[in-house]
Amino acid sequence: MKPVSEMTPQELAEASARAMWAEDHASQRLGMVLDHVGPGEAQLSMTVTEAMSNGHGNAHGGFIFTLADSAFAFACNSYNQLVVAQHCSITYLIPGRIGDRLTATAREVSRRGRSGIYDIRITNQNGDHVAEFRGHSRTVKGTHLPE
Repeated sequence: MKPVSEMTPQELAEASARAMWAEDHASQRLGMVLDHVGPGEAQLSMTVTEAMSNGHGNAHGGFIFTLADSAFAFACNSYNQLVVAQHCSITYLIPGRIGDRLTATAREVSRRGRSGIYDIRITNQNGDHVAEFRGHSRTVKGTHLPE
């Protein structure tokens, strides 16, 4: 692997994502797939299973939130800095259904100092807008890759 100082921003984002993914047991065990990562952006997808349904037979909101939160994490950790969530909110627009393939697409809105804001759009396989998530991030000490 190249030294961190010689990596392009895209290479740094991909290497940071590989390091995070190796330890992200929750996302892996829920069947999430990291479809794309780049500087300040990420896309993850997941199929809603029966085990993820609520009492109405729809996707439980907590699983939709978890998918969005994972996309948020990969987007804000794409600069080889350790970053955690400081605040998150979600608005559900339509129900997810068992069998739906949900995709969470995260994009950076602002990154200044130790704080960032990221918007994550969750859509289904038909492109229907299922939910909107906003995450506020905080950079902490440490890196994903050795310097």
